[in-house]
Amino acid sequence: MAMKVGIQLYSVRESLKKDPMDTLKKVAAAGFKYLETANHDITEHPGIGFPIPVQEMKKILDDLDMQVIGAHFSPISEDGIDATLDYLAELGVKQANCANIEWYPYQDMDYVMRRCDDYNKIGAVLKKHGMKSYYHNHYMEFQKFGPENKCIEDIIMENTDPELVFLELDTYWVTRGGQSAVEYIKKYKDRLLLLHQKDFPSQAPQPINMYDGVLNPTSNLDRVVFGATKNPRCFTEIGTGILPIQDFIDAAGEAPNCQYIILEQDSTQLTEIESINRSMDAFHKFKGIEWA
Repeated sequence: MAMKVGIQLYSVRESLKKDPMDTLKKVAAAGFKYLETANHDITEHPGIGFPIPVQEMKKILDDLDMQVIGAHFSPISEDGIDATLDYLAELGVKQANCANIEWYPYQDMDYVMRRCDDYNKIGAVLKKHGMKSYYHNHYMEFQKFGPENKCIEDIIMENTDPELVFLELDTYWVTRGGQSAVEYIKKYKDRLLLLHQKDFPSQAPQPINMYDGVLNPTSNLDRVVFGATKNPRCFTEIGTGILPIQDFIDAAGEAPNCQYIILEQDSTQLTEIESINRSMDAFHKFKGIEWA
């Protein structure tokens, strides 16, 4: 299956803070029609990160020929989750990720199992709203853990309901966890909904494998450690680094439910708008992308 190119709006987060509507117009002008959004305070306002009623948001997106194809939201809140999922459903969103229950701390196996229960529960909630719940990885999921010395990512996949918990694979972070993104795409192709894509520079200040001298793979990798070790100079625009992106696209082409490859630019040495334009130019050079 050929994939379409999308963008996680986290890639232009600073621009959105300054002028959200002008930023959306510039994202559209760069050629991005398919959006993955991020709202990390659904208790403040439901939806996709803009404090705008859903009908007004629909008109803005329609006028820009844009579509929300995925959404990250947090926290889990009885006050906010139903309103947020209703908002997403009204926009026609088919899949979403509850970001604050992603894996971070390295604890005991009982803790891992409790987290898997959380993923199943949120998956059931989204299913009631007509959506699929997907899990987004970082490098922490590729610690080896437990009596069988398995990657946490595999433990999560093996202990969650495949009808409730799907996958958004971030190929950059799989690679930085010392694993093959191609192999993980193939391994979980039936549960794969979305790819997150960025690139790793050839002259990075860290080794590409975070467990190769940067971190102890058995340490407690919580959010504080993640933030402290996330070096902004270890990110570059699509096609300007060393990741085998065509290989990722080729592998994902065999995944029956993976329709989108999504730019997520965590950091850039350019302006955000320059950065996303450069990545979009590079996406046009790959095979297996659908532009219609």
